[in-house]
Amino acid sequence: MAKRHVYAVVDPATGKLVKEYPTATDEVVDAALDAAAEAYAHWSRRTSVAERARLLHAVATLHEERSRQLAEIIHREMGKPVEEAVGEVEFSASIYRYYAENAETFLTDEPIGLPEGEGTAFVRRQPVGVLLGIMPWNYPYYQVARFAAPNLALGNTIVLKHASQCPESSAALQQLFTDAGLPPGCYVNVHATGEQIGRAIADPRVQGVSFTGSERAGAQVAEQAGRNLKKVVLELGGSDPFIVLSTDDLDATVRAAVEARFENAGQACNAGKRFIIAEDVHDAFLDKFTEQVLALTDGMAPLSSVAAAEYLEEQVERAVGDGATFVSARRREGAYFPPGVLTGVSPASPSAAEELFGPVATVFRAGSEDEAVELANGTPYGLGSYVFTTDAAQALRVADRIEAGMVFVNGVGLEGAELPFGGVKLSGFGRELGRAGIDEFANKKLIRTART
Repeated sequence: MAKRHVYAVVDPATGKLVKEYPTATDEVVDAALDAAAEAYAHWSRRTSVAERARLLHAVATLHEERSRQLAEIIHREMGKPVEEAVGEVEFSASIYRYYAENAETFLTDEPIGLPEGEGTAFVRRQPVGVLLGIMPWNYPYYQVARFAAPNLALGNTIVLKHASQCPESSAALQQLFTDAGLPPGCYVNVHATGEQIGRAIADPRVQGVSFTGSERAGAQVAEQAGRNLKKVVLELGGSDPFIVLSTDDLDATVRAAVEARFENAGQACNAGKRFIIAEDVHDAFLDKFTEQVLALTDGMAPLSSVAAAEYLEEQVERAVGDGATFVSARRREGAYFPPGVLTGVSPASPSAAEELFGPVATVFRAGSEDEAVELANGTPYGLGSYVFTTDAAQALRVADRIEAGMVFVNGVGLEGAELPFGGVKLSGFGRELGRAGIDEFANKKLIRTART
């Protein structure tokens, strides 16, 4: 696992340290696991789905009531504009409310028809125990909601290790869950080190792990979990294709492309990142798209850190070194990376397949539907994707051929609490949200009765 680190709030806009938080001692981490195990034994198994749903309704309400306060915290931590951060908090509230309203349906016993023999059979979904969540910095509340909401509804208890740059928001979430009425141990925030998390994954009190982050760290978590026979859900990186095959409203399609790429300053795993445009609309699309991208320059938020901006700069310089052209209005200043467009990236270049985690869009020209699909699949990632076309049959045909966990047709911003989220290939495995999200860490127990 990663080496020891410090939890700290560093203002991305200025690079100045706001506050440091001490990492947990081994005793604190052990106490967190103990508390979660105790809560599972004496709360989870003794409460009804309706009681847990009531608590999730309270969690949702507190997100809504504290939305401004919570938003201002992550603005300090990772630079997200406050109004955008308010939207994240409100979406998180909708996820808790979704599971509160649907948990009873999701957890109803599932009968199995018997072709032979007497009696009955059904599957009952039950919790498995303590789960460890390892969360990233780019959506500090939303990422937690995707993991915590379904599992608290199910009755699992949670130990949550947040990103080291999110100590204030993680503490605010801990207080929120406490104020909502969850008993001690149901949700425990801990500022653990990488070494401590490695030991926690191996700990017999932990029954499963959910990780969102880079594929490198995800591979480490999966290796540790596999060695200890623990179920793991991984939501990793993405280099999502945005395919435009035809359009009857180019301006609307360009606006959708800009929205897909530059929300959260481009720091989203499932953002559209590689824009694959059909030959007959490519030039007009590129002109309008570039114009709108450059117009974002003055209003673009900083990236999460200077280090993140420096790494993105290195990636762009490598692409240019391989023959690409980069158009941008300015140069990087600290954590501020000006939005820009890369063209002329060879499909054979490493830059064509890697993830650019920031406000840079790569545009490709496709001479045919087959070439567009080939470009779309020419990456080790497979999280989300977008297909724009006026041909309904083509939309479904191309969606079927794309190697990704999600395909959005003729629209962006269509995510919802009811829709499963996750990917394939190096983007990970498992699903969050929707019915699938509550099934990942459920014991689907068969109960077969010989006679009634």
